[in-house]
This record gives sequence, C-alpha cells and structure tokens, in this order.
Amino acid sequence: MSDLSTAPLKLAFLGLGTMGFPMAGHLAKAGHDVTVYNRTAAKAEAWVGTYGGRSAATVAEASAGADIVFLCVGDDNDLRAVAGEAIAAVAPGAIVADHTTVSAAVSREMDALARERGVFFLDAPVSGGQAGAEKGVLTVMVGGDADAFARAEPAMAAYGRSVVHMGPSGAGQLTKMVNQICIAGLVQGLAEGMSFAQQAGLDGHKVVDVISKGAAQSWQMENRAHTMLDGKFDFGFAVDWMRKDLGIVLDEARRNGATLPVTALVDQFYGDVQAMGGNRLDTSSLMKRLTR
Repeated sequence: MSDLSTAPLKLAFLGLGTMGFPMAGHLAKAGHDVTVYNRTAAKAEAWVGTYGGRSAATVAEASAGADIVFLCVGDDNDLRAVAGEAIAAVAPGAIVADHTTVSAAVSREMDALARERGVFFLDAPVSGGQAGAEKGVLTVMVGGDADAFARAEPAMAAYGRSVVHMGPSGAGQLTKMVNQICIAGLVQGLAEGMSFAQQAGLDGHKVVDVISKGAAQSWQMENRAHTMLDGKFDFGFAVDWMRKDLGIVLDEARRNGATLPVTALVDQFYGDVQAMGGNRLDTSSLMKRLTR
C-alpha cells in the first residue's frame, strides 16, 4: 500500500450515480489513480471515457490494492453488501469511506467489521446536491477514526469545499440527519411563502429579490424560490431520496427521544408529492401541494 502522505493515491470509487460520477471525476482530475465500479457496467465505461482511469468488473477487483475506497451507493442494504466486499478486498491499514446517506447504526456496523480486519471505515455523507458534486463544492461530514480522517481528507478535498471530522463512527451520519431536518422545514416554509405571495397577487420574483436580502435569506431561497414560482421541479435532489433520508431521521429520533413534529409532517407532505407522481422531482416540489 502506498504512502498516503504523497500523491497520487491509488483510489477506488464504487457507485457512479448522480453524485458519484462527478465526485470520482474530481479525484481523477486531481491526479489520483482511480479505478471505478458500478453495477451497470456501461456507466463505468462512460466514466472512463470521460475521465480516464480504469473500470473493474467487481467490487473486489476495484478495491484490491487501494489506499482508499470511496462508496456512494443507495441505502443500508446496499452499503452492507458493497462495503462488506470492499473491506474484505483491501489490505490492513486501508480506508473505506462511505458517502452514502444511511443510518448511523449501519455505519457503526461497518466500522466494527472493518476494525476486525485492521481496516478503517469512515461514514462521510455529503450535502450540496448534484450541482455541488459537479462543481466540487460539497460539504462532507465525517465520522470515524481521527487519524484515518486526516489521511483521507486531502483526497476528499477534491470535491469537498468543507470536509469536517464530526466525531466517532456514526457522527457523520447523525450530522447529515440534522442537515436534512433543517432543510425539510426550510423548504416547506419557502413553499408556503411563495404560495402566499401568489395568492396575494404579488410579483413572487420581486418578493424573493427583496426578502432574500434580509433575515429570510437561505440557500433554499437563493437556489429554489424562483424555480418554485416558475413551476420547475425536474432537477436536483429527488423526493424519493429525501423520503429515504427523512425515514432514517425519524427512526433515529425514535431511538434517541428527539421530538421532530415538523419533520414528521413534512415527511407526510413528501408522501403526498409521491402520490401525485412526483417521486423524481426536486424536493422543492412541495410547492405543488399548495398550487393544485
């Protein structure tokens, strides 16, 4: 295994979806030796055509010999399957870093499995959406061994504007849950505000231009208010993904005793959007519930 203090590193990236494809690309553009794997081989071949590097036919083949294996897959069960194979394939001392949003419990489970083999596991969910991944300006919240984080952080900086160690295993996922709680309430409030502006006969775009300079300002307002008013939702972070994330949040809240009445209500509202056929619409499509 190569010295992680020097570049380029030998890296693997497993999962080339909306987020993983550009994230792996930033690693390649940073000069690292990147091997990718995706369940749909054509996606991996397309990545190689775009960024160079290599593709592998299996998780084990992609992971073997890697200094760091990055993952960005689907849910808890996907993580168990893919991370389990990666942990078994890497050498002791290697790092497996997961960028999927999953439960803190499964992250701790994978951390324990990794430690049994002398491997380090980091839970490192991200925020910033597809645009953040493409621009390389994601926020990365990391849980796990502090020394392993210090070794992995320079590589994560290829696509992370902010890469922060939050604490022991599971702390990254718990921080991402806080992120999603805050977003859910903000998006619903923004949807209600934009609907109210329309019902009041105001020029919604002008309203946004004014109030975004004051205390109501937020990332959601800056990036989603105008598209909400225009009824454009065919982009961004999908409702299905948000419901998955909020399900994780609400399960954790039941375990730790946190009271999340607004989050639970907004989760139901996203269920309404799904019932309207909006599964793949951006999360700002909460506006559709108010304008039918």
